[in-house]
Amino acid sequence: MKLSVQKVGLLAAALLMAGCASETKKQSLYSWNSYEPTLYQYYKSDKTGPEQQIAELQKNIEQAKSTGKSVPPGLHAQMGLLYADTGHTDLAFQEFKTEKTLFPESAAYMDFLLKNKKGSMK
Repeated sequence: MKLSVQKVGLLAAALLMAGCASETKKQSLYSWNSYEPTLYQYYKSDKTGPEQQIAELQKNIEQAKSTGKSVPPGLHAQMGLLYADTGHTDLAFQEFKTEKTLFPESAAYMDFLLKNKKGSMK
């Protein structure tokens, strides 16, 4: 009886450790790629221009599609801001609407940006 209790204890410990090990190997739901560094460049206002940042974000979208992952929240909104900065408001609106569709929780902010950018066009 004592031997079986020890075996059960060892088995429980092994299962617990296996559960912890699998916890560290979780995959992200999103394909982040270079989104975060590109966002940092935007706010840092470094020498990377908006066109280069747009190209980098478009590359992120293609990489996400190729891996079957979703783009992270905010990527399309960021592209919209970049398009607005370069005078491509039609593309900016399209990106804001895409963000709103993919992430409904962003609707209030996307509506604000759509309204704000439309107002700046007048």
